[in-house]
Amino acid sequence: MDTETGAGPDAGAGPAPASGPRAFEVWAPRAGRVTLLLAGRPLPMRRAAGRPGWWRAEAPAEPGTRYGFALDDCPALPDPRARRLPDGPDGLAAVVDPATHAWRHPWAGRGLPGAVLYELHVGTFTREGTFDAAARRLAHLAELGVSHVQLMPVCPFPGRHGWGYDGVAPWAVHEPYGGPAGLARFVDEAHGHGLGVVLDVVHNHLGPSGNRLPEFGPYFTDRHHTPWGSAVNLDGPDAAEVRAYFVGSALAFLRDHRLDGLRLDAVHALLDESEPHFLAELSAAVDALAAELGRPLFLIAESDANDPITTTPRAEGGRGLHAQWNDDFHHALHAALTGESQGYYVDFGRAPMAALARTLTGAFFHAGEHSTFRDRPHGRPLDRAATPTGRFVGYAQTHDQIGNRALGDRLAALAGPERAALAAVLVLCGPFTPMLFMGEEWGAATPWQYFTDHQEPELAEAVRAGRRHEFAAHGWAEGDIPDPQDPATRDRSCLVWPADPAAEWLLTWHRRLIAVRREHLPPTLRLSDVEVRFDEPDRWLVAEVGPLTLALNLADSPAALPLRRTPATLLATTHRCPPPDADGRLRLPPRAAAVLRGVD
Repeated sequence: MDTETGAGPDAGAGPAPASGPRAFEVWAPRAGRVTLLLAGRPLPMRRAAGRPGWWRAEAPAEPGTRYGFALDDCPALPDPRARRLPDGPDGLAAVVDPATHAWRHPWAGRGLPGAVLYELHVGTFTREGTFDAAARRLAHLAELGVSHVQLMPVCPFPGRHGWGYDGVAPWAVHEPYGGPAGLARFVDEAHGHGLGVVLDVVHNHLGPSGNRLPEFGPYFTDRHHTPWGSAVNLDGPDAAEVRAYFVGSALAFLRDHRLDGLRLDAVHALLDESEPHFLAELSAAVDALAAELGRPLFLIAESDANDPITTTPRAEGGRGLHAQWNDDFHHALHAALTGESQGYYVDFGRAPMAALARTLTGAFFHAGEHSTFRDRPHGRPLDRAATPTGRFVGYAQTHDQIGNRALGDRLAALAGPERAALAAVLVLCGPFTPMLFMGEEWGAATPWQYFTDHQEPELAEAVRAGRRHEFAAHGWAEGDIPDPQDPATRDRSCLVWPADPAAEWLLTWHRRLIAVRREHLPPTLRLSDVEVRFDEPDRWLVAEVGPLTLALNLADSPAALPLRRTPATLLATTHRCPPPDADGRLRLPPRAAAVLRGVD
């Protein structure tokens, strides 16, 4: 039992007992009466002794049995801790025994150090949009050389298709994807290919439709506000139960589905003025579970704060997350490759080579300086000598950075495949934990657009109007903005797989770079192990990342790049080029790159 809240790890519909009835529990502190509706039969619940706000009943129930909780004679609602919602978020829950999957592949775990992540969306990775269909493509990812598949959110949301960030049931799995059984099959198959699995989870808000948590208790508070409205109640009255709810959800996915890690969406919106901070409590619980299970587990944050506290270990006063996404690196790389300088690219586009050098050596571009986009100082500096580079995830493309463009256009479409190959050098052989977005490895031409399947007409129209208004302010004609509710928008976003992916030259390039990283780049680098020289007007950059030298010519004319480490061995090149000259200069064609290993 949780000593603070009294809630066990399987509150809700408890696991199958060895004998006797199954326990059903729910936290509903404001209710005067709670009834369990089990297979259509009402059963009164009693207050749980010594556990304020908790209700309990026992009854026999087989997996698949529908159940819900009626508060004060209102219509029955699904269990907030439902593991399965076979009829969607508005239907009743179904009893699930998480331990029933017959795991075929033993798994000792795969930690974050040395990882290469691959982000994918189950609903568009294949046309079928299911776990089983995605699992049939896992051999491709194993051959590519990535170490972990990072799934975008899979918790239930109204409708069939969506990004998943409007989920409303943080313990369950979207039924159209295959439900919890489908997720278990996917993870098992990934383990059979030697791949770890990371899941993107959303704790900072629930979707605008189907969220029934406020009817059960004070899960949200007006003490803080987020872009989605009232904040999750992490530091107000009854916050201990709310914190336990989200910590329990995270641990359940890691434990029951044998996941290796979680990516936490927008942790800067987890507003908490108490101690310990919710993130520190969560990271401590995950570390404890890793010790209990005897396999590594990790947490990756998405954070807009540019604050070292996010990944600083708890013993040093931080929140103890193991890594965070690095949007500053993405923005600098994107500005350098595309020339874009609008919106949040404004500070990066003024001197993109310098911005790229700054993020490669210091991770954060804004580390206390003024941010033009935010119109205020932003961020805090990192200690380069003490900060491992692996605490930051580096990428050229993500679901956000593609899908939040008006047309969902990818980097290869914006800047061309040659420059996409240059981006791969800094992502895959650069200092940070690398991540690819599905299809990036072969330069997929399919866009990835914002799509929804809201069932309420008013909400659907509000989303359409909001999308049109957002991009009209940036000069786009309203008729050019894809309708998120149009099924064709999702269909356009489905990957079109090449008949023979191995024949794609970009895929061969990505495989080579991943192999070079694995063979030559130690996972123990610190930011102080990275040095960068560049020429802004001539658009070249030389980065020394541990033992590797990355030489990039982004210009449309040839360049001679000065190398500090000579002699040097060419490990990978985008174009044919001679080895470095006797004077230590590497001559590269336009839009070309090379990876070398030399001596100091």
